[in-house]
Amino acid sequence: MNLGDIAEKIGGKVIGDASLEITDVRHIESAEEGHLTFLTGKKFLDKLKQSKASAVLVDSEQEVEISQVITPGPMLAFARLLDQFHPQSRPKPGIHPSVILGENVVLGKRVTLSALVCVGDNVQIDDDTVVYPSAVIGSDCSLGKNTVIHSNVTLYNNSVIGNHVILHAGVVVGADGFGYTLDEKGRHVKINQIGNVVIEDNVEVGANSCIDRAAMGTTLIKEGTKIDNLVQVAHNCTIGEHSILVAQVGIAGSCELGHHVVLAGQAGVSDHVKVGDQVTVVSKSAVLRDLEGHSAYGGIPAVPLNIWKRSITVLPKLPDLARKIRDLESRLNDIEKKKSEE
Repeated sequence: MNLGDIAEKIGGKVIGDASLEITDVRHIESAEEGHLTFLTGKKFLDKLKQSKASAVLVDSEQEVEISQVITPGPMLAFARLLDQFHPQSRPKPGIHPSVILGENVVLGKRVTLSALVCVGDNVQIDDDTVVYPSAVIGSDCSLGKNTVIHSNVTLYNNSVIGNHVILHAGVVVGADGFGYTLDEKGRHVKINQIGNVVIEDNVEVGANSCIDRAAMGTTLIKEGTKIDNLVQVAHNCTIGEHSILVAQVGIAGSCELGHHVVLAGQAGVSDHVKVGDQVTVVSKSAVLRDLEGHSAYGGIPAVPLNIWKRSITVLPKLPDLARKIRDLESRLNDIEKKKSEE
């Protein structure tokens, strides 16, 4: 594919040789002759000047010797071109002889059920969906179109999975929420979890993450949300559209997150908390109360990010400040003692 064809595909403009043949897309540091790379931010400009790439995606013309494609979103264009040059392989549609199918299973066109897949009763799987080996799909589940269920995923009964969803290996959807109450003798009595999980379209869930069924009602993951590996979403939570939950995030029961929320790695959210739209919570923070939207937060407990940053800069100084306070208290006591003796 030549550079002119690539520019046309992404709606860009070529500065340089449009006939240049591009054989692959690569990162700045690994790109070679014939490769197209991308630039985001001036801090990588020096690396670009040293790169062996033949062309680059940029948002504005740069002073470099190689050909350029001007596009408003270089990284987005690069991501789309990755799909062009490295399309994801898919197994051939069909049902492996070792698959176990329950009663009243309805399969769409070109469905793939790989070896040792187990499907319960009254399950519906729509067109072009792929289920990889050893996945378990409980009874009364439904899976949308073009969905991918990787190996060893478990969908408990009544789970609803939308279109274009990706569940990576080891994901568990619909396990019981962690609900107990104490009896007269102080023993934990399980509260039956009779709700379900609904995952809307274009959601991706990383390996070994868990989304618990609701006690009653629905645990809901809304459209376009992306969940990293080892994330826990507890019962009766609602995660808003196009949110990001990074690795080892934990969300306690009955929380409600707005749209485009970002929870960075190992952030935690206490139960019954509401997080507004377009909130970012930085890594290792603990959200213990409701957060207003369109803001960034950090710390334990999470506070507005600018306050948290100022607090963090003070922490290393606390021992010296404590010493100075003790010295001032001692001097003040001496002054008061002298005054009382006069």
